[in-house]
Amino acid sequence: MSCVLFSGHLTSKSDVYSFGVVLLEMLTGRRSMDKKRPTGEQNLVAWARPYLNDRRRLYQLVDPRLGLNYSVKGVQKVAQICHYCLTRDSKSRPSMDEVVKQLTPLQDLNDMASASPRPRSTQRGEWHMNKLLFTSLSECNSRSIIQDD
Repeated sequence: MSCVLFSGHLTSKSDVYSFGVVLLEMLTGRRSMDKKRPTGEQNLVAWARPYLNDRRRLYQLVDPRLGLNYSVKGVQKVAQICHYCLTRDSKSRPSMDEVVKQLTPLQDLNDMASASPRPRSTQRGEWHMNKLLFTSLSECNSRSIIQDD
């Protein structure tokens, strides 16, 4: 929404920004705006932006409910994609096609942060989240809902 406030125009690049917000919500388990959080954490994008490019601090963003049940490379790549989608300069943002191409191989990663076996319910939950994300992306691309300008 904030990208619209800057220019007043909706474009495919503002859609990319919005998708970056949704991806960040999935990564962190937080809402984009949460007035119940401390002042510096109420706006998810503003709070998360400094962490997205810092590999040492990046893991402070990961939804704590995941424990260590996530792909390390996946988190790094998703954070990088979020960073590019949330770039303030809309012309520097990737196209949705580029985002999909970057996200697609992530569904096959299995380098877990924890070497311990994962509970079965967590595996199903992660599989469901991945399937939901990639199904949505595939449908958007196949229906040409998201078009480049």
